[in-house]
Amino acid sequence: MNCIICRFGHVAPGHTTVTLERGKTIFILKHVPAGVCDSCGEYYLDSAIAAQVQSQATAAFEKGAELEVLNWKLAS
Repeated sequence: MNCIICRFGHVAPGHTTVTLERGKTIFILKHVPAGVCDSCGEYYLDSAIAAQVQSQATAAFEKGAELEVLNWKLAS
């Protein structure tokens, strides 16, 4: 698959760090499985992974965390 952002790179399986911010909460999830562009670094999550990321982020937001950093392997 070619990257839809830079249009030059190829997307290959890899890992990325996802950072989400809502209100006063910053949520960081490291080592998330994703398709990653070898040119610009843009990442693509499949729907199952995206749902898990959203679930973890929602839990952090609901408990009022100011900053939460998790490793994918520990969070899943």
